[in-house]
Amino acid sequence: MANQKMLGFVHTAQKMPDKRSAADRRQDFAEIYARFSDERANEQANRCSQCGVPFCQVHCPVSNNIPDWLKLTAEGRLEEAYEVSQATNNFPEICGRICPQDRLCEGNCVIEQSTHGAVTIGSVEKYINDTAWENGWVKPRTPARELGLSVGVIGAGPGGLAAAEELRAKGYEVHVYDRYDRMGGLLVYGIPGFKLEKDVVARRVQRLADAGVIFHPNFEVGRDATLAELRERHVTVLIATGVYKARDIEAPGAGLRNIVPALDYLTASNKVGLGDSVPAYEDGSLNAAGKKVVVLGGGDTAMDCVRTAIRQGATSVKCLYRRDRKNMPGSQREVAHAEEEGVEFVWQAAPEAFTGNDVVTGVRAVRIHLGVADATGRQTPQVIEGSEFTEPADLVIKALGFEPEDLPGMFGSPDLTVTRWGTLLVDHRTKMTGLDGVFAAGDIVRGASLVVWAIRDGRDAAEAMHAYAQTVGMPKLAVAAE
Repeated sequence: MANQKMLGFVHTAQKMPDKRSAADRRQDFAEIYARFSDERANEQANRCSQCGVPFCQVHCPVSNNIPDWLKLTAEGRLEEAYEVSQATNNFPEICGRICPQDRLCEGNCVIEQSTHGAVTIGSVEKYINDTAWENGWVKPRTPARELGLSVGVIGAGPGGLAAAEELRAKGYEVHVYDRYDRMGGLLVYGIPGFKLEKDVVARRVQRLADAGVIFHPNFEVGRDATLAELRERHVTVLIATGVYKARDIEAPGAGLRNIVPALDYLTASNKVGLGDSVPAYEDGSLNAAGKKVVVLGGGDTAMDCVRTAIRQGATSVKCLYRRDRKNMPGSQREVAHAEEEGVEFVWQAAPEAFTGNDVVTGVRAVRIHLGVADATGRQTPQVIEGSEFTEPADLVIKALGFEPEDLPGMFGSPDLTVTRWGTLLVDHRTKMTGLDGVFAAGDIVRGASLVVWAIRDGRDAAEAMHAYAQTVGMPKLAVAAE
């Protein structure tokens, strides 16, 4: 009961202002992207209070044993720290870079609650695992024995890859199908390279291949094989496609040129960074260089867009969000990064129309007043009469969120049941869809969420698939062998 009361305190307590200097706060931000020194890692790890209730671990979706690997780091036992770090997380070096630690582990650090600044957990996690790669401690997880059963994974994002690794380690022949030419999903094409270096993803994919995972790039379910055909090939199938359909905005002028979806913009930038030729980038359609850029939205994707536009050489970058800063769904750390880099935030402003003849020239917006809170506790946005204004824009990027694609139609499987939001309907205890032996995990079930939640879902789905295969697949295999 005492622990429950303490946990409740973390959820309800008002966070005190951060009393550290701006320079200290910038140091915390920079550490995620810079190479930690041994001394800095030791210093931060030693700050962990080893509290009785590890709030950092409680608020980590994969339940990382953070206090233990911080303690081991402080003692200089880095290989052991790595072993603890990777025991619950398939991609700790990736999460150390891109997790919104300020909303998860670090935001619930006891030291953070006391206004002295959290232990920079993400930076230490990155340091431990980068050191592990440099020293050759990261080995392919090959199975002790082969089970003789094949499983299929649709989608090579973090959820699908986490499940693939877990299933391969158990002895299954694992086939991963993805419609893109590179494995990694949004880790490769959605998240900018300045936050997540693409060679970090590539080396992890290579480790999975070294373990025996079989990848099928440029493979579209529904075109190259139906879901029914994949079910015939494998004892069980996981759908981990994520959600890629951009939410749109219906407003006058929304069809003008140079109004683009966020994922199209980020994908083009990432492909160019990988050395690909992207005509829409080369002709300027998906390139912010020399342009006045306006980004619509307030999530992490919007932050990726504004910071990418800065790096591409935009003359100005503004972010319009209909709520205020404290209600922003994106990471506050990312907002701080963007502001330091020159992005201007226009709070409590909502787009109403777009100006221009053929190409967009501006965003006409209105000011918003946040009214009475609704049932969820969020204040209802209300338009302020007579508050219209126009933001000049040569490029408008819509970062309004993502929705599921029509998987039953795409996969040629109308019996694949979806919710009213279009996500796949599953039994949340077993992770199985309405189709026997077909499981689902990640954003396609929970809606657009964090990479670390996709990893957790993929791990859970792998356990459920293993239980199913042992019950259904192994007996069939035994009969076939007789």
